[in-house]
Amino acid sequence: MKSAVETLNPTRVRLTVEVPFEELKPSLDAAYKKINQQVTVKGFRQGKIPARVIDQRFGRGAVLEEAVNDALPKFYTEAVNEGELNVLGQPDVDITELKDGELLAFTAEVDIRPALEIPDYSGIEVEVDAVEVSDEDVTKSVEQLRERFATTSPVERAAQDGDVLTLNLEAKVDGEVLEDGVAEGVTYTVGSGELLDGIDEAVTGVEAGGSATFTSELKGGSAEGKEAEVKVEVTEVKSRELPELDDDFAQLASEFDTFEELQADSRKRLEQMKKYDQATQAQEKVLDELLKLVEVPMPEKLLADEIETRKHNLVNHQLGQMGLDLAKYLEIQGKSEEEFDAETKEQAEKGIKTQFILDELVNKEKLNVSQEELTEHLMRRAQSSGMSPDQFAQAVVEGGQVPMLVGEVARGKALAVVVEAATVKDSNGEVIELDDEDETAETVEATEAEAADTEEKPEA
Repeated sequence: MKSAVETLNPTRVRLTVEVPFEELKPSLDAAYKKINQQVTVKGFRQGKIPARVIDQRFGRGAVLEEAVNDALPKFYTEAVNEGELNVLGQPDVDITELKDGELLAFTAEVDIRPALEIPDYSGIEVEVDAVEVSDEDVTKSVEQLRERFATTSPVERAAQDGDVLTLNLEAKVDGEVLEDGVAEGVTYTVGSGELLDGIDEAVTGVEAGGSATFTSELKGGSAEGKEAEVKVEVTEVKSRELPELDDDFAQLASEFDTFEELQADSRKRLEQMKKYDQATQAQEKVLDELLKLVEVPMPEKLLADEIETRKHNLVNHQLGQMGLDLAKYLEIQGKSEEEFDAETKEQAEKGIKTQFILDELVNKEKLNVSQEELTEHLMRRAQSSGMSPDQFAQAVVEGGQVPMLVGEVARGKALAVVVEAATVKDSNGEVIELDDEDETAETVEATEAEAADTEEKPEA
């Protein structure tokens, strides 16, 4: 076999391959055997039909086509290895010549990883928010905890802000009760704004057993977006009581004996959360600066595939689970389709660039992934997916995604190297030291392309 590589642009090549016919013999034999198992010819046992009979009955061309389709991936892979190419995705294959008994020639155009030059990145400087926890932050955190331990009790008075009501609802459009417009026993907190616009004003001042009518635009269901006349009956009014902020509350809501200890723990937790947010912010900003330093040619086919993958995942998975289509989603977001397409393309480009640059850094810095690092990463991914580590690991192995996970960990380590070399200061001018590779890996995962590059079987 002879092959030659022609560079079409920095991210795409054309392979020209010539294969002597004798090298097709194993695939020809396999083609005859396969056809033998699929057809019957009177006078011959199945599987024992001579090649000349198959040629006469079904045509030599059918055999050659089967043989070529079987052999192409092998010859393509040999040509890729011979040319020392780092290919991306599936090639576009064109058979240029097929002379029975003489020669098979074909071309294969395919995207390749562009060669990158990584400049000195030690001069990167970024600024992040300072870790500052105010008394107001602590108060808000404690209040949120207090809300969780609120109690309710029935009262014989008119409903007021903050009360918890039990309601029956009936919605009419054009005087007709909607099939999906009736609900009973609905629990609602006055002032929460969680149901329909206008309901708070309607139920305020109504006692148990009373009712009110109001109009509102429906937010979902068969008449979504239409004005409806809504009748609301109040069947029960409960007052909501918050516990006193004292030592008894601390013992009820935490492992602490005093309220002061509870406040101190809340402050500590808030500081930890803000430090995590600060680290994430630093990593994102350092990555953005790194992307500015490196010129990355963009493989057009890979980019188009990535854009399509992102759109597909959004429409068929995320929006589908919420009962939305793309048009409704764009309406809610206040975006045009052109703006959405531009944003999707920008995100896809950033993801691909991130992967290319960090993979190049992995090679440059000779970074390896240990079994322990891979296991820790797998545990985090399992937790975020809602699966047990064993279930997630089995799914990863069965899906052939172990190399993808290894790549994620390696790229996380590469970004950690850049972050460590960068100067990170907070808004107070203080230099921040960051060394959490786990958080860095999560930053990489959130940014890079979703579809990893793979060598795929070509088709004639």
